[in-house]
Amino acid sequence: MGIVMKARNQLFAISILCAGFILVAWYLQVFKMELPCPLCVLQRYAFILIGIFCLLGAFLKRIRMFSILGSLTALVGVYLAGYQLWVIAHPVIKCGRDALEEAVNSFWLAKAVPVLFRAESLCSDVPDTFLVLNPPQWALLWFVVFAIALFRLARRGG
Repeated sequence: MGIVMKARNQLFAISILCAGFILVAWYLQVFKMELPCPLCVLQRYAFILIGIFCLLGAFLKRIRMFSILGSLTALVGVYLAGYQLWVIAHPVIKCGRDALEEAVNSFWLAKAVPVLFRAESLCSDVPDTFLVLNPPQWALLWFVVFAIALFRLARRGG
């Protein structure tokens, strides 16, 4: 199997994982009543962007360019998830519920698909664990994995 084909398969796998994470977030929100905070919603956007960049890289065979964009988006996700975990550890800190929530909820996707993109919780709320970790911990873990994997793909090129 050629390097480009292997890289394309990895990009497809990452995009499928990103779609899966959005489905898990939807499940937790709808069936477990875990309402998302503004930082959670921003992390959802990051997963979607990573998935889109991976699909574009695979379909357009522009692996290096879209892997770099995906890796940078994953680093933004690392920051968002890390900041959310910091806010949870320091509950006196506010995530900016008024300003940040208003900004996140004003995005067109929040209005078009509110079940996934409308922030309705505080960032300092401690979410329930799901398979040992809570959602921001899972997000941080996978953003780090994606950042590393996409950076490696970008270095190999294609």
